[in-house]
Amino acid sequence: MSLKGALPVVFAALALSAGVAACGDDNKDNAATPTATANQEQAASSGASDVKVAFSAPAADHGWLKALSDNAKAEAKKLGIDMTVNDSATTSAEQADQIETLIQSKPDVLVVLPNEGEPLTPVAQKAMDQGIQVINIDREFSSASAFHTVIGGDNYGIGVQAGNYFADQLKCSGNVVEIQGIAGISVTEQRSKGFADQLKKRCGDGIKIVAQQPADFVPDKGLSVMENILQKNKDIDAVYTHDDDMGEGVASAIENAGRDKEMWMTGAGGSKAVMEKIKEGGLWRATFLYNPAMSADAVYLASLLGQGKGSRASPRRTSRRASRWRRPRSRRTTSTST
Repeated sequence: MSLKGALPVVFAALALSAGVAACGDDNKDNAATPTATANQEQAASSGASDVKVAFSAPAADHGWLKALSDNAKAEAKKLGIDMTVNDSATTSAEQADQIETLIQSKPDVLVVLPNEGEPLTPVAQKAMDQGIQVINIDREFSSASAFHTVIGGDNYGIGVQAGNYFADQLKCSGNVVEIQGIAGISVTEQRSKGFADQLKKRCGDGIKIVAQQPADFVPDKGLSVMENILQKNKDIDAVYTHDDDMGEGVASAIENAGRDKEMWMTGAGGSKAVMEKIKEGGLWRATFLYNPAMSADAVYLASLLGQGKGSRASPRRTSRRASRWRRPRSRRTTSTST
């Protein structure tokens, strides 16, 4: 990961590669996880073995979540950090209990991707109150005092890119369905708002969102939610889903109903499976990339904070704006995540 300026700094996350990958695109330029320069790597790793880091994330049973956990573990190993990992929680309550246990081990820095931001804010606040620096990944806590830094991607930008894509493909006329992630979390709210705002800006009332429902980033729930929506809506032109894995459940519902020729759909995350389906043509039209390497950025920052090389000033939010890019149709599509 390349950082600008001399240490100590609080750096902007380089994790997000957000764009639209459509059939025939090539993302080779964005496929690699950012790497530090030799001097920065030495600065981070020197003394890192004395830093105690705790990492918490929801159960890594999801393609993007597994990649995020894997990136964090790989970065810790590369830097020689003593990092305790808990990535098995399936509910916010279970994750809060796991973080309570991590706090008892008195880490220097706690890195957290919360299952849900608001319910996990109190335990993050507890860590901060005890002098443990908290790095919040992706899904934001509800209080700025509960974290030192937020590292995440441009979820609003993903929604904007989706809005632009739908406006272009539908020529600002049609009915769309939106299958969201987890209700109430920042990721879902921002991806929805960006999408709605851009559709309104580009098309006025020309494109109508005829159904909008969360499916918790889970394929099985994506299947059941979409089955219900299909029964109630006979005129659907396209489907915007907030996640590739969840989208596969949505796609199954559409195919099972024999309606895959009536509509097309998009995802988010850039999974290999969805990339392959996009290349094949048919129901899947595009996905919006979201790089899980943001967790490596968080672990890197944790190593600096633990050594006193990072700023301990007021809370920071770090992210990158989404960028839309296209490759010539004759070139192949590659994935940035698992």
